[in-house]
Amino acid sequence: MRIILDSNLSGIKLFKKGKVRDVYDLGDNLLIISTDRISAFDVVLNDGIPYKGQILTELSGFWFNYTQDIIKNHLITSDVSQYPQRLKDFKNTLNGRSMFVKKTKLLPVECIVRGYISGSGWKEYQKTGSISGVKLPASLKESERLPEPIFTPSTKAETGHDENISVEKMIDIIGTDITKKIKEACINIYLKASQYAESKGIIIADTKMEFGLLDGEVILIDELLTPDSSRFWDISEYKVGISPPSFDKQFVRDYLISIKWDKKPPVPKLPQEVIEKTSEKYRLAYERILNK
Repeated sequence: MRIILDSNLSGIKLFKKGKVRDVYDLGDNLLIISTDRISAFDVVLNDGIPYKGQILTELSGFWFNYTQDIIKNHLITSDVSQYPQRLKDFKNTLNGRSMFVKKTKLLPVECIVRGYISGSGWKEYQKTGSISGVKLPASLKESERLPEPIFTPSTKAETGHDENISVEKMIDIIGTDITKKIKEACINIYLKASQYAESKGIIIADTKMEFGLLDGEVILIDELLTPDSSRFWDISEYKVGISPPSFDKQFVRDYLISIKWDKKPPVPKLPQEVIEKTSEKYRLAYERILNK
């Protein structure tokens, strides 16, 4: 299995290099390549995870198609044969791990929907009884299902950690009408996707979405409902009061915590066992959702 950590498309203008994705500028459109890079604690590790880029791309493509009745998205095609001619020389790199998309004006907020209380939301709730200004019932336990999904936006930090903000703060940043449209879309996407995922034995505890403006219209961008942007739990292992095992990079985080890494360079090398187990977790989510 070929692991790709950098795409390096000679002669094609690099638009942005993220923690996982390399984005290239093609005028009115963008080319997004999902590499096999993995980050933990906001640091990109040196080891790649087999199949990760393909899994993120195929899952996003599936969900973009599945939810397009709720809101438009940026995906044009992920079929390399339909890409512009100047990308054909890079077919081996692009095939299965890239998307040709519309270029938008990025809206500078992370849009998070939580159906269960876990992660940073659980920590905030323990301190304040609320998440991003949303007051929640007293005495909730870790990983408990919420009475209804809640919308809890955050800032979109270029470096460091995102910060949870209230809907009112989001309105200050991007305006009332856009905030209302995004919130409604996010909740409806979460509800539709959760129902589907549960039929496959997966709980979507929470998920993050991003949006952009195209000719003044709000559309869904980036990735959608992948193990990188969502917390997926196995229904058969779900219990209230603990943090259930998840289909994502938590296995990597747990290893780094176990060796007491201080989250500063140099970045530790991952043991082969951790790499393989993490790849397996990504593949399990992918296989269940897409009936592979």
